[in-house]
Amino acid sequence: MALDALAPFRLDDKVAVLTGASSGLGARFARVLDGLGASVVMGARRTERLEELAGELRAAATVRCDVGRPGASEELVATAVERFGRLDVAVANAGITATVPALKESVDGFGEVVHIDLVAPFALARAAAQVMKTQPEGGTIVNVASVAAFGSSPLLPQASYVAAKTGLVGLTRELALQWARYPIRVNALCPGMFPSEMTTELVDSDELRAVFETTVPLKRVGRTDELDGALAFLASAASSYMTGQTLVVDGGVALQ
Repeated sequence: MALDALAPFRLDDKVAVLTGASSGLGARFARVLDGLGASVVMGARRTERLEELAGELRAAATVRCDVGRPGASEELVATAVERFGRLDVAVANAGITATVPALKESVDGFGEVVHIDLVAPFALARAAAQVMKTQPEGGTIVNVASVAAFGSSPLLPQASYVAAKTGLVGLTRELALQWARYPIRVNALCPGMFPSEMTTELVDSDELRAVFETTVPLKRVGRTDELDGALAFLASAASSYMTGQTLVVDGGVALQ
């Protein structure tokens, strides 16, 4: 019998939660998880978009989820357990950025980015782990960080974003070590420049696009579908012996 090398990537009978699911990479991630067989509980602030997306998926539930609000992550996880009886995968995707020189960025503005991009993923991971640790097979957590954790660009002054995403990579390692015994795996996915609502201004700028095309080793920004395989790998048993690691998908930017 031929080896089914793709079988470990399947998420049949698994349940996943996903933040920031209403558009961009988050909506794509929801479709990927659904395509792999998972039931997906999606959280975002824009519920109309969530409902539209849920209508396209095989088994999905939606929750109005502002990750900056205390208790939001716990509500998302509770919905997954109430609706589907378990939780196997948690993807912390929601995020914001601020492209502003540090001397012009307010302390409150800095704190807001760090709260959404670092504190909120911790809240989701903690809520998910409380459920996953009660399951013999544990679970998998994927933190969506950024290649910004590995270097800064003079074109993109993003002190708060860089600080938060660098912290998220460190948090990923720490949680992986603490929770391996349950067994809960925690890994980070670090995209480079991909089209999304958060990056529209950057990607649509002819000047910046020209810069990306000359400075990125692969000479272009990424396509949304080029993260499908990375997410599938980290969310599934295909990465069952991998934890505390960072998977960078950036066209080679971090090599420089």
